[in-house]
Amino acid sequence: MTSAASSALPRAILSRGALRAAVAAAVTAGGSCADLRRDAWGHGASDVAAALVDHGVRRALVDDEDVALTLRARGLDAVTTGAADIDPFLLYGLPDAHGRLTTDPVMRLTGRIMSTKPLRAGEAVSYGYTFRAAADTAVALVTGGYAQGIVRALGNHAEVEVAGVRRPIVGRVAMDVCVIDLGDVPAMPGEDVTFFGGRGAVAGELARWRAATGLGIPELVTVAGLHARHEWEA
Repeated sequence: MTSAASSALPRAILSRGALRAAVAAAVTAGGSCADLRRDAWGHGASDVAAALVDHGVRRALVDDEDVALTLRARGLDAVTTGAADIDPFLLYGLPDAHGRLTTDPVMRLTGRIMSTKPLRAGEAVSYGYTFRAAADTAVALVTGGYAQGIVRALGNHAEVEVAGVRRPIVGRVAMDVCVIDLGDVPAMPGEDVTFFGGRGAVAGELARWRAATGLGIPELVTVAGLHARHEWEA
């Protein structure tokens, strides 16, 4: 098996351009108070707050007074009671239950291929052998497991994007890693795998996560975002 050293944490790659466009769309749709609880649904409250202020939003709902004090220093009237009325699905670029997106996702969650190996027909992977290859294939061990919000129920029920192609998560998701059936997709250790978000094939994949897990899209994106390393891109 070929290996590459990698952190166990997935990366939440956040787009400033997508955030600006999403904030503009959410503000145009109506409302005056944004929901920034749980660190802005795992997106980073300080950065989202700055984009809100730039678009004229002056009020946000947060978890506690410590967060409120920090955001007030940034020009946002942060409160801990009441209700937010700016559409959070527009604000964060999240899909509806059918995977449809109105604004581009602000967050793209990625893992990294740690190793790859061939898998012969009939061979199995991961705990309990819930997946057996129907034909000869190749699999990849990818950073990101249930401890980081890649919920166990996603095994054999969700897909990722590898080299621009959708490929399934197979077998049981482990604590810090999961396994991807690569098929004939060429992939090497160190390459990124996208779980959801971005503009590619899995942009709206959180809808499939919702169907597979029974959890809400807000909960899924928040948990994943809170357990990932954050990086911002243009």
